[in-house]
Amino acid sequence: MTTMIHTTMFPSPVRLLQLGSGQRFSSLLASNQRIISRGSRRANGLPACRQSMFLSTKPVLKNGTLSINGKDALTGVPDNVVVTPLTNSSAFVGATSADANSRLVFKLGVIEDVRILCLFRFKLFWMIPRVGNSGSDIPVETQMLLMEVREGTEIGAPNETISYILFLPVLDGEFRSSLQGNSSNELQLCVESCDPAVVTSESLKAVFVNYGNHPFDLIHESMKMLEQQLGTFTLRETKQMPGMLDWFGWCTWDAFYQEVNPQGIRDGLKSLSQGGTPAKFIIIDDGWQDTTNEFQKEGEPYVEGSQFGGRLVSIEENNKFRRTENEGQIEAPSSLKDFVSEIRTNFDLKYVYVWHALLGYWGGLVPNALGTKKYDPKLRYPIQSPGNLANMRDLSMDSMEKYGIGTIDPAKISQFYDDLHKYLVSQGVDGVKVDVQNILETIATGLGGRVSLTRQFQKALEDSIATNFQDNSIICCMGQSTDTVYHSKRSAITRASDDYYPSNPTTQTLHIAAVAFNSIFLGEVFVPDWDMFYSYHDAAEFHAVARAVGGCGVYVSDKPGQHDFKVLKRLVLSDGSVLRAKYPGRPTRDCLFNDPVTDGKSLMKIWNLNKCTGVLGVFNCQGAGTWPCLEIEAKGDLSSELSGQVSPADVEYFEEVSGKLWTGDCAVFAYSTGSLVRLPKEETFDVTLKVLQCDVFTVSPIKVYNQKIEFAPVGLVNMYNSGGAVKAIDFSSDSSTCEIHVKGRGVGTFGAYSSTKPKSCYINSKVEEYDFRDEDNLLTLTIPASTSSWDVVICY
Repeated sequence: MTTMIHTTMFPSPVRLLQLGSGQRFSSLLASNQRIISRGSRRANGLPACRQSMFLSTKPVLKNGTLSINGKDALTGVPDNVVVTPLTNSSAFVGATSADANSRLVFKLGVIEDVRILCLFRFKLFWMIPRVGNSGSDIPVETQMLLMEVREGTEIGAPNETISYILFLPVLDGEFRSSLQGNSSNELQLCVESCDPAVVTSESLKAVFVNYGNHPFDLIHESMKMLEQQLGTFTLRETKQMPGMLDWFGWCTWDAFYQEVNPQGIRDGLKSLSQGGTPAKFIIIDDGWQDTTNEFQKEGEPYVEGSQFGGRLVSIEENNKFRRTENEGQIEAPSSLKDFVSEIRTNFDLKYVYVWHALLGYWGGLVPNALGTKKYDPKLRYPIQSPGNLANMRDLSMDSMEKYGIGTIDPAKISQFYDDLHKYLVSQGVDGVKVDVQNILETIATGLGGRVSLTRQFQKALEDSIATNFQDNSIICCMGQSTDTVYHSKRSAITRASDDYYPSNPTTQTLHIAAVAFNSIFLGEVFVPDWDMFYSYHDAAEFHAVARAVGGCGVYVSDKPGQHDFKVLKRLVLSDGSVLRAKYPGRPTRDCLFNDPVTDGKSLMKIWNLNKCTGVLGVFNCQGAGTWPCLEIEAKGDLSSELSGQVSPADVEYFEEVSGKLWTGDCAVFAYSTGSLVRLPKEETFDVTLKVLQCDVFTVSPIKVYNQKIEFAPVGLVNMYNSGGAVKAIDFSSDSSTCEIHVKGRGVGTFGAYSSTKPKSCYINSKVEEYDFRDEDNLLTLTIPASTSSWDVVICY
């Protein structure tokens, strides 16, 4: 069978013929004087205002150069490249071949002497970033390419303007696209079906290209256009958010690995609750299912990777979670249902999730077993594409290639998911974490190809979640390929990085940087999941602050009794809720084309917004590890310090919180020192950090009330994301008095910037004592332990 490209969803292609100064934060505190240099420009030359991304000149291919709005995107474009304009700033790019094949590689043109950011799959299941300056720096399996276009006499010059060109390889009919570079600095396009029977000689809509002068607007609007054009996925902002995102959780994986057991779960939940940070959701990870593994025999030496040969025997729980009459396991609960009910009641859990793989288990289903034969599983041996093999090998994937996968008949996959999820619901389970999602591309031969197979399985999975669970209760994992991303219509959460590896000191910094960069792309479709972490660990605060600014779910995987409650209580309120920021945390604009892990000079800065404030996390990720697939050593060492510039202007979309009463200045609160400083939005200050050190800054717009009181809420200053505690701010006044009302939640110390000392303060209508620091105008008062939600009234 030969399957050609489907183009009915797009406009008809038009084949265009080629024609013949910053200061240290601490020094700013030395003076209480207002800084008035608000006309100054930041050192990186970024403009202060946000501009429209849509411009006037349509993309054009002329004399071998693809230009968008007069900016060269590609030079040396071959004759077989096809451009289909979509809007004034965007187009689809594809190519034709003389021969039909299931995998085609085309040259698209040359990229040289520009700064680029790539997000690429370095393993089958995971993406990481890479920056560079030419086509040769673009790795195989690149799924997003962002190019910086500068105009001006020199970098950072006052007359310099910066714009961006975005390349997104997409799904075109039954073919999935990716980008790569070669040694001649040529950008190449790879299209493949992963089924020799599904072939084509052309892919006309393989890459979406767009242009704009605001990087985050550009990416968002591009994904919005693709949502409309492809019709196969939906954006994060339109999806139902699972309730567990706003509550603190515990995952059993790094606590027990596959040895998870009921008593260990009880112990872990108990120790977290007794310490004052109760888990409100739990993920019972790998180790609860009814499986068998013919490659692990009792008495024989353990073989690394053999754990991925295990297969599912039935959809029910194993004997650790279900007492059997024959074995008389006194310590086992009578059933999974009874155990879930027990822990939900005893520990006041709101959500209980369990883990399963997309195909049931790592090695799929046991063929012909009593509990699985109805799904007609057949043993298949995965085949990885040349793109995956060109990067980094993965133990789980190599093992599954060796041992094979009991693959469910695609015609029975809806029945399998429905049976599994109905059973879990009957046991009191609220949701699932679904792992190993990208495996489908490796077993697509004879099944219609990777795109078709992913579409079928993803629809079956999401339909089952919607039918059986109440809260869109799914966390996707190991699903960072665009096959999965561009077929996600309902799933709202996906893991945004490789695993958290607590015993590997070289991966702690990489984890933070990878999630932040991957969130640029993944965050348009999902809430990025930052994975679990240990609270009792050398890098615990590093990970905790990242979750505080990440806009993500927060959960640890501590072993029972091994917790750092000092760290946890800065993330988790006493009722078990978390102060989740508004958006996916992403790198600041001046970090987009820097390497915060290996260049020896760049700090990692992550921005986000709350309802009334901005927040910035700053991390020193240098010197502790190096990126996979990159043969360079990290610069610096673990004892070295690194300085960088930070500014309130690093927070994008600040106009969402600044409002009409804004003075143009910001109150910036540093968590590490408890210091407050007033700054114009464009002003910069220096931050110095050692490797694996971080800080978090709350950025609150200073507004003027009653024409004379200047005020900005900071929030709960004892929490990493202080401003996340503030829900709303309002005021009332007359000719002689002014009252500012700040509504919020959580126990601790409320802080705010106030231009003058107030007359009195109230919490929920009760007068309270307060402190006022004249040196930095920090107003603080204590929220009583019995108060969960509060209305603070400051009277002037």
